[in-house]
Amino acid sequence: MQDAILHSFVEYIQWFYLLYFIGLNATYGILGLISLFVLPRYIQKQIAQRLPHAETGFEPPISLIVTAYNEAPVIIPSTEALRQLDYREFEIVIVNDGSTDNMMELLTKKYDLEVFPAAIRESIDHEPIKAIYQSKKYSNIRVVDKENGGCKADASNAGINAAKYGLFMPLDADTILERDCLKLLIQPYLLNAETIAVGGSVRILNGCEVENGFLTKVGFPKNWYARFQVLEYGRAFLNGRVGWNFFDALPLISGAFGLFKKEAVVEVGGYSNTSLGEDMDLVLRLHRHFRLKKIPYRVDFVSDATCWTEVPYTYDILKKQRVRWQRGLFDCIWENKKLLFHPRSKGVGWGSMPFLLFMEGLSPFIELFGYFFFLISYYAGMVSFEGTVAFLFLSVASGFMISMSTVLLEELIFQTYPEKRDLHTMIACAFLENFGYGQINSVWRLEGTIKWILNTKKSWGMMARSAAWNKTATEEEGGVHAVIENTEKLDAPAEVSEETNG
Repeated sequence: MQDAILHSFVEYIQWFYLLYFIGLNATYGILGLISLFVLPRYIQKQIAQRLPHAETGFEPPISLIVTAYNEAPVIIPSTEALRQLDYREFEIVIVNDGSTDNMMELLTKKYDLEVFPAAIRESIDHEPIKAIYQSKKYSNIRVVDKENGGCKADASNAGINAAKYGLFMPLDADTILERDCLKLLIQPYLLNAETIAVGGSVRILNGCEVENGFLTKVGFPKNWYARFQVLEYGRAFLNGRVGWNFFDALPLISGAFGLFKKEAVVEVGGYSNTSLGEDMDLVLRLHRHFRLKKIPYRVDFVSDATCWTEVPYTYDILKKQRVRWQRGLFDCIWENKKLLFHPRSKGVGWGSMPFLLFMEGLSPFIELFGYFFFLISYYAGMVSFEGTVAFLFLSVASGFMISMSTVLLEELIFQTYPEKRDLHTMIACAFLENFGYGQINSVWRLEGTIKWILNTKKSWGMMARSAAWNKTATEEEGGVHAVIENTEKLDAPAEVSEETNG
């Protein structure tokens, strides 16, 4: 009797995993097919936008908000890149979130800063501002020097309050934007007055070269952690974002690259300084506010508007990031749970949020338990060798096919990496990530989930920058590399303060 019950239980578990894999891969497959259908037609329409043409005069001005904490290695080249964007009118607002390195010294020297007595309307709460500086060289560069808020959200809120214009773009200090990205991101606002937020694609800067603020060479990373992240970012943006945007259910705009309507963001209270996923939380709160109140709005995604950012290149830093992301995911879902299966939430509450909860949030439990279950069941004689091999093959094959769909999209449409060896390396990564990297990621995400359940102390962590992509030979470069070395030494210990902003 007990053996029969046990075998029935094992059979139910097998059926559960079969249905789980079918549901997961069917969702990824649908999103991938939508991308294959939508992206070529979209890019074809965009060709005319990339031809030289006169400004229409209707493009609204934009505030670029650069949040920076101990970003001396990258702040100057990043700001120089922003200055050279191809757009009619914009300002650069750099928010120094209580940095302890020599970042302010570099900014003061490079841009000839002076204290500017500006009055700021604090529509959103944040830590006190110590001073506001205006560049004597460039009228569109300002620096907000504030006390450390312990998170990027606090610095972003200060930048939003200081922004002069009705549209703002929050940026990380290590972000390099393509010159035409603002012209591409502004299009949804010009075509639809109900647009309140627009996201773009994020690509990996590791392995590239930047000179005088320009991305001069696109290169595939040599670091394996960064290589695997090329595929992860591709799956997220080319498959996930495009697919969910097709259903008007975009759940996330990257904190590194998005264009927001200031009025709408202020209306929902700005960024949350208690969530580890402040970028997703903001987008979900916008959905919740406007959708549940039946206010017409649009959150959009522009796939060919691109920024480049440096990603973690060491085990310790990547682990901290992924644990934080997983905790942030559950923070966002919990805080916006009213959206989940709400009658008026449409695609967000009935599509993307359930996917994030059941297929992304709970997947570490399901995947890791599955490995242990099938192996233990095999050794206990409850599952055949063929069944165990079939499960492992299904797991690896599904992951490989999803990644290969991303590689296919990349090669057919964007061809970001021109070298054939880069394509071969991407294919190798799509296969190899299933043997170790994917499982380690599941362990990190499981740790993040457990920490969220136990409500342990939150950590934003510190991101060390190599800035190896900066090839500009400037007077400041020697100082920058000295800071890089110091930053890496400070960030190496595992006990980095969990209060620091990164």
